[in-house]
Amino acid sequence: MATAHPPRGHEKIETNNFLMIVLILLAVAVGGLVEIVPLFFQRSTTQPAPGVKPYAPLQLAGRDIYIREGCNNCHSQMVRPFRAEALRYGAFSTAGEFVYDHPFLWGSKRTGPDLHRVGGKYSDEWHRVHLNNPRDLVPESNMPAYPWLLTGKVDPLDMAPRMKALRIVGVPYTDAEIAKAAEDVKGASEMDALVAYLQVLGTAGK
Repeated sequence: MATAHPPRGHEKIETNNFLMIVLILLAVAVGGLVEIVPLFFQRSTTQPAPGVKPYAPLQLAGRDIYIREGCNNCHSQMVRPFRAEALRYGAFSTAGEFVYDHPFLWGSKRTGPDLHRVGGKYSDEWHRVHLNNPRDLVPESNMPAYPWLLTGKVDPLDMAPRMKALRIVGVPYTDAEIAKAAEDVKGASEMDALVAYLQVLGTAGK
């Protein structure tokens, strides 16, 4: 009659659920650190690409509105390095183009077209009409309308604190730029701000 022997080596791991979970988490953590940590010291991911500048106050306000309205839920801002993507949207995205973006809006969601290279593709008026009622320009569009952006106003007092916070995380705004930020957005509608943001997307280096 065979006698049972105590678990050894991998048997001990496979028969102990708690130990297996701990070791899996440890392996995933170590693997993640090995892949992620070097990116913090790699020039291509930490230095701005040629032509990339911090957002102007009106563009920054527009980006906040873009996030507030959930635009990034349907329109990602990352052209992936695939031939089909590049043919439709333009050159694929690089990390250096997004060093001043907090938070990042990368993703591959394609409910609506990718907007990373949309800057300068259409006129300001086209964007205004499209945002006010997309079906006026694209009859088959299922995008909601945003008419309240025409009457909503950008709050000038929000800009300086926002830019100071971004400076803490590395966006090189100067004291002079922060001081005149309120004046730069004075009287601007939320539509003005969002259009300004859309018109700068992907224009670096052009």
